[in-house]
Amino acid sequence: MILKARAAFILPALLMLAGSCFAGEYAVLANGFRIYADHHDADGSIVRLHANGGVTELPASQVTGFEAEERMPEPAASLSESKPEPQPTAREMITDAAKRNGLPPELVHSVVAAESAYRANAVSRKGAIGLMQLMPATARNYGADPADPKQNVAAGTQYLRELLLKYDGHVTRALAAYNAGPGAVDRYHGVPPYSETRAYVARVIREYQKAQP
Repeated sequence: MILKARAAFILPALLMLAGSCFAGEYAVLANGFRIYADHHDADGSIVRLHANGGVTELPASQVTGFEAEERMPEPAASLSESKPEPQPTAREMITDAAKRNGLPPELVHSVVAAESAYRANAVSRKGAIGLMQLMPATARNYGADPADPKQNVAAGTQYLRELLLKYDGHVTRALAAYNAGPGAVDRYHGVPPYSETRAYVARVIREYQKAQP
C-alpha cells in the first residue's frame, strides 16, 4: 500500500529531531522516537513529560532515557536604544512551535499548508478555524483562541505531538487522526477508508518529502 511505503520514508526523519534554542530535554522512546519536554518526573511505572504548560503521561517501559538539550548562548545586550521587536511571521511562529514541541518544522509546515494554505482567517465548512484548522472544542482543550494565529499554531502543534505519541510515532495514523479524529483511526486500526482523509495524509507526506534537503 502506498501510504505504508511513504510512512517508512518519513519515520527516520522523525527519529532525528533537530535541537532548538530552548533549554529542556528529549525523551527517547523505545522505538527510537525523540520527544521534547521542558522537564520530566517519574512516578512508579509512569513518566510525565512537561511541556508548554501541559503534561503527557507515558508508561515508563516506553522511555529508554533522556538527552539534555544544548542551551544556545543569549545574545549580548545592545547598548544602543532598544527598539520594539518585530512581530513573528506565520512561518516563524510555526517553526518556533514545532521546535518547542520537539517536532520537525517541515512536518508542521506541511500540515499548515494542507490545512489552510497559511491563511490565518481560513474557516472550513465544518467550522475549523485558522492556520491549523482547529475545531473550537479542540482549541478549548488547550485553552487557546483559535482565531489568534499564535495560539492556533501552538495548540495545533501540541495536538499533533500528542497524536504522534498516542500512535507511537506512526506518522500516517497521527495525520489521519488530525484530519478525521482519533476515533476513526482507532475504529479502523489505521488510516480510515475516507477518500478525503487518505488524500490529506498523502498530500502532507508529499509536501514533507519535498521539503527535505
